[in-house]
Amino acid sequence: MDQKPTMMTYIREEAEYLKNMLNHYPNNIPTIDGREWLLLATGSSINAAYSAKYYIEHLTDVIIEIEEPFKFHYYEKLRPAIDVVIGISQSGESTSTIDALKKIKLERPTVRTYAVTSNLTSEITQVVDRVIDIEMGEERVGYVTKGFSMTTFKLMLMGLKTARERGQITSEQEQLELKQFATAIEEIPNIINKTETFFERRQAEFSKATRFTALGCGSVMGTVLEMQTKFCETVRVPSQGMDIEVFMHGPYLEVNRNHQMFFIESNSPVNDRLTRLKEYETQYVDNLYTITLNDTVDERTIALDLSQIDEYKAPLFTIIPFQVLAHHIAEELGRNLTQRIYTDFGVAMQSKTKPGNYA
Repeated sequence: MDQKPTMMTYIREEAEYLKNMLNHYPNNIPTIDGREWLLLATGSSINAAYSAKYYIEHLTDVIIEIEEPFKFHYYEKLRPAIDVVIGISQSGESTSTIDALKKIKLERPTVRTYAVTSNLTSEITQVVDRVIDIEMGEERVGYVTKGFSMTTFKLMLMGLKTARERGQITSEQEQLELKQFATAIEEIPNIINKTETFFERRQAEFSKATRFTALGCGSVMGTVLEMQTKFCETVRVPSQGMDIEVFMHGPYLEVNRNHQMFFIESNSPVNDRLTRLKEYETQYVDNLYTITLNDTVDERTIALDLSQIDEYKAPLFTIIPFQVLAHHIAEELGRNLTQRIYTDFGVAMQSKTKPGNYA
């Protein structure tokens, strides 16, 4: 019998699928005319939206608003300036996203609606004007990894094409962006291998952790939020991801020696603040780690060797170590991730239109 796919199955496929998406550019990217985009998503999909937000806004004149669809449906108003609404759901079965899109279309029929999904026959495709394929097929593990990265990259490429079509970047600038992405994607297998080596050296520390925290700022907000999602889903030890400024206004008071803290360096102009915070916390936390785009020999740092990547592209790559660590730490703690739990939850709580088709 064929072996069941695991998180690592899909993590190891990321480079190939990202390259394929890049090779199909720009024909696989729709033209989006609006100036103010509302992105509706939950879970890993909303984390992917945050991961792409600053890249898109950096290149274009687009303003992006991101909302949880359930809250938006019942409590928020669609601002008059919003001219594009994009619902993101890898499965296409997130009921809150579907319901919010239905309500928006009913209240303002003229607004253009899109669905970003990997399931082209799902319910979400029936309630929008246009469907955008994530180009990844079906991910039959409940803990999204490849789908997160593919969604992030699809959104980024939507921003890149928009910038070129509006004349906000030149053809030469567009080609440079594509080349930088291509070069960095080639490094993904090395990033995975480095992370696995890092885990092997630190697994005793990780197995004793009582709290995992990831801290970053700016463009990597989607990374720290997705770390929180993945670790909660798989490691099942209290985990949090947050902006450093949020951390410094209260949550810093809970740290203790047994915490494990990750700092993400993204070549941002505000990295100095992150570095000063890390130096301060060395007094109170034994296990501090760094994920950096640059090279280093520091044994507590995962160096991605992507110094040519700016902070806006960083989220596509800084998430990979967390994906790998989530799987390996969970396995070390005896979490049997191939054994699905709470399989009736989505239908019972009406958060999904039907049970997931998991291996």
